[in-house]
Amino acid sequence: MKLGIIGLPNSGKTSLFDALTRQQIETPAYPGQIGEETHVGVIKVPDGRIDRLSEIFRPKKTTYADVTCMDITGAARGISSGRQKAAVMSEVWDVDALIHVVRAFEDPAVVHPDGEIDPAGDAAALELELIFSDLELVETRLERIANDMKKGVGKHLESEQAVLEKCRALLDEEKPLRNLQLSDEEKALVGSLQFASIKPELVVLNVGEDEIGSDRTAEIISGLNDFYQGKEAQVLPLSARIEMELSQLPPEEAEMFLADLGIGEPAMNRVIREAYTLLGLISFLTAGADEVRAWTIRRGTPAVKAAGKIHSDIERGFIRAEVIAYDDFIAAGDMARAKELGTLRLEGKDYLVQDGDIINFRFNV
Repeated sequence: MKLGIIGLPNSGKTSLFDALTRQQIETPAYPGQIGEETHVGVIKVPDGRIDRLSEIFRPKKTTYADVTCMDITGAARGISSGRQKAAVMSEVWDVDALIHVVRAFEDPAVVHPDGEIDPAGDAAALELELIFSDLELVETRLERIANDMKKGVGKHLESEQAVLEKCRALLDEEKPLRNLQLSDEEKALVGSLQFASIKPELVVLNVGEDEIGSDRTAEIISGLNDFYQGKEAQVLPLSARIEMELSQLPPEEAEMFLADLGIGEPAMNRVIREAYTLLGLISFLTAGADEVRAWTIRRGTPAVKAAGKIHSDIERGFIRAEVIAYDDFIAAGDMARAKELGTLRLEGKDYLVQDGDIINFRFNV
């Protein structure tokens, strides 16, 4: 999974990137200081189940699922027609989901590009940039299809044209494509265009330390929820600066500060969990003396395809999957006891893997 962090200049997106990846990228204080470099980091997905299984099996190797995170260069208003467009949008097109950082904190030392804090306005401004970019893609493609049809070579493109017309109608209303219900077949027809506004979006409301849990924050969240209408978008409040500082502390000290602030868990845990939910992702687990590992798949993946996540030979030679739910394994204590209790079972290739399943694949090639 690849996540792209976007936001207007000085929204705090690089601070969030530092908090998630535990890097220490310098953040500019003035809107003119927009970095041209996209920073990339890898996040090891926190998973208490992997921790517990490692304690039990004491494997030679423990491997967490990982997520690639990109801090995409600051997107100023007007990039849809400006020189920054290609640099920003090429990165946006390459990610699975967007983390859109919206500024709500007050800090005279960190200048807002427009001189005032306006979370709703900032969110709408960047959303429009994504919409306008997609509208340009749609209109360019429709024009090419029309030209092909005039030449008598575009009849096979009629289905794609119909989907694009649906897209254009929604974009003309200045609404994102994630609000459009498309079938898998329709998505495949236009998938090569790599639309930006169709991507699931986690909206991080970046608040000041003293605004965590405040009535003002609750009011802003309510307004953003109304704006995004819950269509593959989720609003999550946090303080990127506080989270960045916490990420640099030893775990014991970080836990103490989190408790003092009334925050249950660090940003990384919350952001990754919400991203998994938005993308419909789950993890299945493999466990043994050699390795305990988490594997990320889409919800609804059959066992045979999950096997292919490990190795194509396992998918090709799939026989059966030995499956036990994580909680059932912990209750049993070991696999032998799980067999006695009947909670370790054999499943066929069409079994839909569930989050937290511990699986051993039987195969023959």
